[in-house]
This record gives sequence, structure tokens and C-alpha cells, in this order.
Amino acid sequence: MEWFEAVLLGLVQGLTEFLPVSSSGHLEIGKAVLGVETTDDLLFTTMVHAATVLSTIVVFRKQIWDLLSGLFSGLKGLRIEKNASGGRVLVCNDQTDYVFKIIVSMIPVFVVGVFFKDQVEGLFGSIRVVGVALVMTAVLLFFSDFASRPGRKSIFPAAGYRNGISYWQAFAVGLGQAFAVIPGLSRSGTTISTGLICGVKREVMAQFSFLMVLVPILGETFLELVGGEFGASSVGALSLALGFVSAFLSGLLACRVMIALVRKAKLGWFALYCLAAALCIFIFA
Repeated sequence: MEWFEAVLLGLVQGLTEFLPVSSSGHLEIGKAVLGVETTDDLLFTTMVHAATVLSTIVVFRKQIWDLLSGLFSGLKGLRIEKNASGGRVLVCNDQTDYVFKIIVSMIPVFVVGVFFKDQVEGLFGSIRVVGVALVMTAVLLFFSDFASRPGRKSIFPAAGYRNGISYWQAFAVGLGQAFAVIPGLSRSGTTISTGLICGVKREVMAQFSFLMVLVPILGETFLELVGGEFGASSVGALSLALGFVSAFLSGLLACRVMIALVRKAKLGWFALYCLAAALCIFIFA
């Protein structure tokens, strides 16, 4: 991989990470267009994803700090009490409740990462897999727009749940994230759509979706580092560094704009884009 190819692919990652159009799928499309062969390892993909996670941390630094400070103070008063119906409930502050729900959402992707990592890696490098997954993303986005339209009663309404989301809804969103390891199946699109279908409000999902990915991506990057993958990678250190910086800067610039867009825009427009991209793949691949 040449240095300019790394910069271009980093830009693609940074600009598409915050849209429900699959950044990993667009990375594979970018590699195919540029003729880049990196199918023997996923280090570059992991690095540019870590870069956009870092840009997310910068943008959400205040919310993350409030969550962490509230978590540590809330753990002191953590207890289980009986409710009016005789069941047991966890008593904690809002920040601790939110962090626990993020942890619950990470369980499915943790299982996939531990037990199915080789199978997932085998899906990368196939542009046709990306095309099929983009179609799946489009269908999911269309359906979530239909399921969350104004006036429609949700099967799992989020009203009354702390932080606007329940533990079961957080787990369901986590299942969506686990399936979204497939290149072309948008992580943000899948998680936001799953949340909307389950009755979570769009403004709640816009933030929850981006915060729930922080630990899995950073954890994957750490495992790559301690596992010696940097030395075994076919991508040079300069290309890795430039791709990381490019993805971080473009992600930093795009994050706020894209999140605001996702909160307000109909997901159906992104579904049409995914269908158009998939059609181009099937025609030209």
C-alpha cells in the first residue's frame, strides 16, 4: 500500500464512519478501486477504525468524562432493592445505569470476537460480500424508518426507561452490532435501526450507538498491538501512520455534522445510497 492510498482510505473511513452506509464496506470498495491488496491481515482496517474512535472520544469527551466520574461515584451506593411488585431492581445513578447498559450491549460482539474471529476475517476482501451486505443494510434502514414513523406504536416502547433505553433494548442493539462485523453491513446503521425498531428514540440512539463501539474497537487495537500483528502486517509503518492520522482528522471534522444529520434525516435516503452502491458493485465488480 502506497502512502497516498493510505491517506485516501483514511479519508474514506473518517467520512463514512458516522453515516449508516458502512465504513468497512467503503474501505473494501476503496481498496478494490485503488487495487490495494491487504486481504492477508486486517491491521490497517483496525487502525483506521481506532482513529475514528479516537475522534469520537474527542467529540464526546464531556459526556464520557461525566459518565466515568458518575460511574465511580455511583459504584459506592450501588445496591439491589425490592420493588413494589416484589422483584429485585438495581439501584444506581443515571451514569452508572448508562455505562452498565453499554457493557450489556458489548456482550454479543465480544462473543463474536472470541469465537468467530477467523470466520469474520474470511469475509473481508470479497467485494461481492460487501454488495450483498449493503443491500441488507438498505432493507434494515427502510424497515426502521417504517417502524419508527410518527404515530406508530412500538412493540417495545422505551418510555419510562432510565436514559431512554432498557437493558433488553441495549442487548438487542448489541446483537445488531455483532452482525455488523460483516463488511458492508453498517454498524451505525444496524445499531440505530435496531434501536428504533425496539422503540428507542432516535436522539438516544445517535449517542448510544457511537459510545457503545469505543471499548470493542480500542480493545481490538490493543490485542493487535500486544499480539505482534504490527510486525507481521503487510502494510508499512508509514502507511499505517498516515492512514491513522487521515482517518482521525477527517473523522474529527465530520463527527458533529454527521451525528446531527443522522438525528434529523430519514434513514431511507441512506438506504437508497446503499442500494446504488451495491448495484455498482454487482455491475462493475
